[in-house]
Amino acid sequence: MIDKSIFLIIALILLSTKALAIFVRYMHLPQVIGALVAGVLLGPSVFHVIEPNETISVVAEFGVILLLFSAGMETDYRQFRSSLKSSLVISALGIAMSLVGVFAVAFWFGNPSFESFFIGVIFASMSTSITVEVLQEMGKLKSKVGTALLGAALFDDIFVIVILAIIMGMESSAISFMSILVVLLKMAAFFAFAVASGLGVNRLFNYMYGKFGGQRRQTVFAIAYCFLMAYAAEMFGLADITGAYIAGIAFCSTRCVEFLETRIHGLLYMFFTPIFFANIGIHTSFSGMTGNMILFTVFLVVVAIFAKVIGCGLGSRLFGFSTRESLQVGTGMVARGEVSFIVAYKGIAAGYIGAQLFPSIVVVVLVTVLISPLLLNIAFAEKKSPAVEGE
Repeated sequence: MIDKSIFLIIALILLSTKALAIFVRYMHLPQVIGALVAGVLLGPSVFHVIEPNETISVVAEFGVILLLFSAGMETDYRQFRSSLKSSLVISALGIAMSLVGVFAVAFWFGNPSFESFFIGVIFASMSTSITVEVLQEMGKLKSKVGTALLGAALFDDIFVIVILAIIMGMESSAISFMSILVVLLKMAAFFAFAVASGLGVNRLFNYMYGKFGGQRRQTVFAIAYCFLMAYAAEMFGLADITGAYIAGIAFCSTRCVEFLETRIHGLLYMFFTPIFFANIGIHTSFSGMTGNMILFTVFLVVVAIFAKVIGCGLGSRLFGFSTRESLQVGTGMVARGEVSFIVAYKGIAAGYIGAQLFPSIVVVVLVTVLISPLLLNIAFAEKKSPAVEGE
């Protein structure tokens, strides 16, 4: 028998996340920050209105799968091709610098090597939403820097999901050449299946759209394929979000993608996304933030910022960007967001990292999101022309 209080809990989450989302929107911040803060306020850390709840966690799991499905559908192949090489290198160097830097900090503070590496994976990706909003306001989204940034952001998501898939496919206590080989073979088999099924689904939906137009049944079939791929990924020993993300990519070049995005976004942002991010906040406890943890968090923030600025900036310089443009690319990659929370959520659930680290993760994400618009405004500030003598 379902606990009737779950209805009240869901109502409180939806109302509070929406109210705070509107508030942070006025501050030009991503609405997910409002949902996260709402969860922290409702949870044991502040007002203790809602306890961590298994039913809410299950709904949140559906949310994370649909969130990655939506991200896959938003892949822009034209943009992807136009800045393929530069975006690939910018992303790779930014991820490598983040992995090395964060690993060093975590290991230095006494975390085991595997846990330290996983913390590095959490901060390897960046949040596209905040950067896109700032660049749109500046009119720089379609510039050379804007195109490189969006392409690198796409590769960030792909690389981090692949790394997570490899980690989820092996036991942290038994990493060896053979275990890595088995995981790679499983990944190859899964991706072969994903490509074959994705091409078939892509053609089928293009045919259906040509015959029937945008209809609700297509949304149902698309969501069914998303969860089928999530299940298939689990069967191959990979993360369910890997299958969901690839399922989304299968639809990104179909003629019905805009119709599907509209439907999926409505479903996500009215219900699943607020609950997912609120659930993260509800599970966040700051009671373990000792002096050592606060110092650890400060170091994480500093390294997370400079790793992206240096790594992505260096990648930009290698492809002919000016020093100023390289700085703009680096600062544009600083903000962390949804993917960091998703990876952390998976890591805690699988026991790869301890739940006591989550407050530090939340703080790093919040600080990078808050500081990113400021850094971008400084990097893109127009130089004042020197005054002409005699004026």
